[in-house]
Amino acid sequence: MHSLEDYYEIVGDRVISEIHKRARRLFGKHILHVNSTYQGGGVAEMLASLVPLMNDVGIDTGWRIFHGNPDFFTITKKFHNALQGDKINLSEIKKRLYFLANEDFSVYTHLDHDYIIIHDPQPLPLIKYYKKGQPWIWRCHVDLSHPNKELWEFLTRFILKYDMIIISNEKYKREGLPVEQRIIYPVIDPLSPKNMEISDTTISKYLKKFGVPTDKPIITQISRFDKWKDPVGVTEAFKIVKKHVDCRLVLCGSMATDDPEGYQIYEKVKRKVEKFIANNDVILITTENNILVNALQRSSAVIIQKSIREGFGLTVTEALWKARPVVASNVGGIPLQIKDGENGFLLDPYNTKGFAQMIVQILQNPRLAEKMGKEGKEIVRKEFLITRLLSDYLDLFNDMEK
Repeated sequence: MHSLEDYYEIVGDRVISEIHKRARRLFGKHILHVNSTYQGGGVAEMLASLVPLMNDVGIDTGWRIFHGNPDFFTITKKFHNALQGDKINLSEIKKRLYFLANEDFSVYTHLDHDYIIIHDPQPLPLIKYYKKGQPWIWRCHVDLSHPNKELWEFLTRFILKYDMIIISNEKYKREGLPVEQRIIYPVIDPLSPKNMEISDTTISKYLKKFGVPTDKPIITQISRFDKWKDPVGVTEAFKIVKKHVDCRLVLCGSMATDDPEGYQIYEKVKRKVEKFIANNDVILITTENNILVNALQRSSAVIIQKSIREGFGLTVTEALWKARPVVASNVGGIPLQIKDGENGFLLDPYNTKGFAQMIVQILQNPRLAEKMGKEGKEIVRKEFLITRLLSDYLDLFNDMEK
């Protein structure tokens, strides 16, 4: 855990001073965040950094993990997919299990804080089971630009009870929804194990430990094994790149407890690249290890993010912070981070050949890779670090106090 003072050399004295001023008016307030997993995915990572910092500046802040059984998380994964445009069979049994998990949680968890922040759809109905005496905020981290109509209408009955919705992109605003919608971009923590500076010795140690040789350029995608991240499409692009440059692909993704589809996607990818796995030219990693991710990103020649849908894309942010060139899909929050041709390349997610061409271009042009890396790091420093998220939340609470 870090204090705000630890970020001084990264963000400067003005940022630190402004945060303390914003926090002063909120001393004594109690804030609570609720989400569905302690590790795996960007939400948990942000909360792991944000909650200690909020406490450090004088605001009592807690974090509760929503409990659900495997059936519940299977259902909410379908909800997650449907919010991003998938079809769904919204049966009465799915609704009933969804309600039951939230009702059970409410029995064991007392919420008497000044502000309640609910993250994503899993705990969304919690508000139904409490006497609402304080502001409730729903923080949705997924792409809401084209939600399944039936599911959205079902979830709206709970959303209407909230005082505010926080989303990650102007494109995700829902027209006609009579609840205030505020945009707050996700961020990374530059001092977390996944993003902090590490030595070449540490990088070599972790790559060796997890069986990643460095005898040829490494191309990496860091993402859950999720169909929206298109890991199969990444392998298809790699096969084209391999014809022009001898390189190695690493797909590294944790298996989050609230994502039961992960192992199915992993096995599908594995079958697609068996020959390359046998030659050690494709390496699949499912270990939850932040230092490994850090080492992989810092040692990669190119980072890919070939998402079909993407709420924001913090793996892109992480790669840019490490001054790596990124080839990514022009979807969700990724274009907010990448200026095409300046600090990376943006492509249609289905343009597999285009992905391959841009990767080859970077691999064959070290000067271009270095220039893009420098541009990317500066963008993250200015706009996408944890201190900015802390400041945004303080602004939100101060606005609601008026």
